[in-house]
Amino acid sequence: MSDEINSRVRAFIIENFLFGDTSTALADDASLIENDIIDSTGVLELVAFIEGDFDITMADADIVPANLDSVDRIAAFIRLKTLHPATA
Repeated sequence: MSDEINSRVRAFIIENFLFGDTSTALADDASLIENDIIDSTGVLELVAFIEGDFDITMADADIVPANLDSVDRIAAFIRLKTLHPATA
């Protein structure tokens, strides 16, 4: 399941922020903010994707770089929220 989440997140980022350009590899731990892949508007699109595709409700406190700045961080956040929704 872990690889599937990473793959879905990576595919969304490539399609929506890199416009399908796969010529440069997107490392799972690469900062999406520092590498200018997403901006504040992109974060809102990312939140909508996470909420819609993974049936997760994100609180304002969840919308921080610690949860959303790389494929790995996003996938870890999704796993936490789907496996332990009451504690996350």
